[in-house]
Amino acid sequence: MLTNTNKGYGLITILIHWISALTVIGLFGLGFWMVDLTYYSSWYKTAPDIHKSVGLLLLAVTLIRLLWRFISVKPQAHSNHKPWEQQAAKWAHRALYLLMICIMISGFLISTADGRGIMVFDWFEVPSLGSFISNQEDIAGLVHEYLAYSLIALVFIHAAGAIKHQLIDKDSTLSKIIKPIKK
Repeated sequence: MLTNTNKGYGLITILIHWISALTVIGLFGLGFWMVDLTYYSSWYKTAPDIHKSVGLLLLAVTLIRLLWRFISVKPQAHSNHKPWEQQAAKWAHRALYLLMICIMISGFLISTADGRGIMVFDWFEVPSLGSFISNQEDIAGLVHEYLAYSLIALVFIHAAGAIKHQLIDKDSTLSKIIKPIKK
């Protein structure tokens, strides 16, 4: 029940998936909201600190998730899934991981361009690597923004595909990532 089988996902994969999904959506919402904060807002410093801390924790979870993905059994695709659907799902998942990692790296480069590290909820500090290029925070900021919009668009496509499989195709694609499979 904890680990994946050929028939479905285990509790570990399911928890990591939904924690990541909710965190990505939350970070996007927080980022979208905080860019319009003024200097006089009580959230002006707090919101970015939360965004950075949660983003770095998500980076750690994502790296663990990738490791888990490589060492775990991958459930087999449904026999009624067309080859193009299987390929689209494979590439969509790869794109989701790539976008998430690039967003988190660009966020790190924005926040540490001035040479200061990032405090993660006053638990520990992730040190800065410094600035590599001039205007690093601005360039990384644009990359961060455009990739975040791309990620959210892909998340909606991913969710729509899962819902389509559940409601139209009547297969258990969505159910597999909601309820752990029993061995």
